[in-house]
Amino acid sequence: MTMREMKAQEVAMKVIRKESLFLLDVRNPSDFEDWKIEGEGVRHLNIPYFDLIDGVEEILDQIPMDQEVLVVCAKEGSSVMVAEMLAEHGRNVAYLKGGMKAWSEHLVPLKIGSLADGGTLYQFVRIGKGCLSYMAVSNGEAALFDATRMTEVYLEFAESVDAQIKHVFDTHLHADHISGGRMISEQTGAVYWLPPEDASEVVFKYEPLKNGDQVVIGGSTIRIDALHSPGHTIGSTSFVIDDRYLLTGDILFIDSIGRPDLAGLADDWVGDLRETLYARFPHLSDDLTVLPAHFMIMDELNEDGTVAKKLGELYRENHGLNIADETEFRTLVTQNLPPQPNSYQEIRQTNMGKMNPDTERQREMEIGPNRCAVR
Repeated sequence: MTMREMKAQEVAMKVIRKESLFLLDVRNPSDFEDWKIEGEGVRHLNIPYFDLIDGVEEILDQIPMDQEVLVVCAKEGSSVMVAEMLAEHGRNVAYLKGGMKAWSEHLVPLKIGSLADGGTLYQFVRIGKGCLSYMAVSNGEAALFDATRMTEVYLEFAESVDAQIKHVFDTHLHADHISGGRMISEQTGAVYWLPPEDASEVVFKYEPLKNGDQVVIGGSTIRIDALHSPGHTIGSTSFVIDDRYLLTGDILFIDSIGRPDLAGLADDWVGDLRETLYARFPHLSDDLTVLPAHFMIMDELNEDGTVAKKLGELYRENHGLNIADETEFRTLVTQNLPPQPNSYQEIRQTNMGKMNPDTERQREMEIGPNRCAVR
């Protein structure tokens, strides 16, 4: 039978469309259990590569004959060798080009909706990592929010829609992924905005975000209003775009809320988190579309692959927004937390400009799932 390479883009669209996909993951079981390709139509078989060096005969009865099999490993090499053996035994097989590293870095740009003057808001779904970033485009100008380090994707996309990136925002100092905001600012001349409360240790120049700041792009009709919303970090800032969209950073997600412990100050910041979620956001319109900076589980994706929901719906459905007892809330967000993101201290140092790891090290630092939320 045949063997081919399958790129992360094709896998991502299969996941978004909920198509049937059989995966043979040949990484170590601990790596597989920690982080894997997931989706409603995905079936997994995890057999370590070292168990297959002498052949795949013993697992053939677990490999389907009636559909293509995708073999996955960390970087690609091991999956190619296993895929070749399966093809020799009559299986229709593919391997993931670039392995899980490529899966971690792939971004899917999707249209969220229109803006008042005819502009467009786009969401970039980093489906393997759970990161979400945004680009608002209006009359040839663009503003970018929570960009990942894969800066070429945003630059190429802006060019494809005939827009120049004029402003780059980070909602907070990220701890789970390396920001591309400063690099894009340097490459394009765009203004780089950062909450000053999060930037006391940064070693580069930035424009300080303040509550109520308004930035205009395009034809002077699209306002981007900054809303101080601490809790995940002390400087966390949300944005209201065009009185339609609420970009919440890592404070509020579709199925969870932000964790306050990544700077080691959970007990200090839990009060800010509750204030934001239970006192500030409820004063906003229920009709605002919430657009978070991350998602945790594939169930948070809509049918079209976007991650978005009305604020009013979240206040009815999100457990983290419906805990009346403050002690219970404090316990939820300070105890029994999920593991902290891989290399999160190094990532924070990098985003401060204090570290400059090379590209390969940056990839290693980011490997793993999103862990910014509390459910």
